[in-house]
Formats: sequence, C-alpha cells, structure tokens
Amino acid sequence: MRIVLLGPPGAGKGTQAKKIAGEFGVPHISTGDMFRKAVAEKTPMGIKADEFMKKGLLVPDEIVVGIVDERLRLPDCQKGFILDGFPRTVAQAESLEEILSKQGLKLDAAVNFEVPQEELIERFTGRRVCESCGASYHIKYNPPKEAGICDKCGSKVVTRPDDRIETVTERLKVYEEQSRPLVQFYKDKGLLIDIDGTKSIDEVFEKIVSRLRGES
Repeated sequence: MRIVLLGPPGAGKGTQAKKIAGEFGVPHISTGDMFRKAVAEKTPMGIKADEFMKKGLLVPDEIVVGIVDERLRLPDCQKGFILDGFPRTVAQAESLEEILSKQGLKLDAAVNFEVPQEELIERFTGRRVCESCGASYHIKYNPPKEAGICDKCGSKVVTRPDDRIETVTERLKVYEEQSRPLVQFYKDKGLLIDIDGTKSIDEVFEKIVSRLRGES
C-alpha cells in the first residue's frame, strides 16, 4: 500500500497516518522526521540539506526529492509507505512519480482530507500547551478543569506562536497556493480519495480503511 496524504495544516493527517500505517503494516514517513533522520545520519542528501537549514534557507526541491528517494529505498518501504508532508507541490508530485517508476512502482492512492477553513482556524487557535510540562489542551474540545491552568502540574497554559491567528492564516494561504493543486493532479490520475475530515478520529479512520480496501 503506497499512499500520499493531502490536506491543509490541522486536517488530521498526522493522526490518521499513524493509524493507517498500523493497519497496513507500512511505515509512516513524515517530512520532518525524514529530514531529521537524514541530517542525523549524515546521508549525502542530509548533509546538503543541513547546509541550507543552518543558514535559515529553504531546502531546494532537488535535495528534498533526494532525501525522499533515499528514504523510499530502505528495506522497510518494500511493502509500501504512508507519505505525510510530501509532495507539497505538483513539481514534487511529478518527481515522486519518477522515483517510484525507477523502482517499477506506483502510488495506490492519494487520500485528501477536506476540512472547512473556519474549523481549521478554530482547531489551531483553540489549542493550549502547558508552559512547564507540555500537556496539550483545547479550549473547546479538551479544556483544562480550571481555565488557563494545567490539570497535571498547575502551571500556566499558553498559546504557542504557531497557533496564533496570523500564523495559522498564513500557513493556510501557503497551502492553498502551493498544495491545493495536488488535489486536481491526483484526481486526474484516478488516485484521489476525498475524506470528510470533520468527523471523529475513529469515523475518519474507518472511512479511509474502507475506501483503501475498495469497500465503498
């Protein structure tokens, strides 16, 4: 089972990726983890990527694609993989096709999480984190027993910079400009599976598995 996950930040891709990976017995490969591993292990592409990251620069596509290529050639990917965070652009999607084609492989599906922008903003801006122990909360879905105070250690819970409205809005804007075209790209190839990401975690998971198994 070779799958890519599509959808805006906050749509639940990471949560579902772990569950799908467990269901089908294939690795969950997230862009962040992949980069950190390549840099830590000093792979050829990891060394190149580290040079750009140390300067605060964006890593060029050819290096990103090279790191993905290195990762997908490892033995644990022989039975498949779940790619989370790559591709981010149509150009990267075309490069992924080339990587797989060289191995005589192709994607099985592109799972697209659809969540209205208003809900995504609510998910992000409502998140709170304990500044001491790191416990996570949400003012609507999982509030602390006492407003602003961590249940576990009694410290203050705060909004992370990444969850502020300005940051969230910018991330969603970048998604619409750079990554939204991937939906049509994979639809044209007959690989797209649209999923309603507003449902519960278990409902979303059950629907994904059902669609991947061709049951509905």
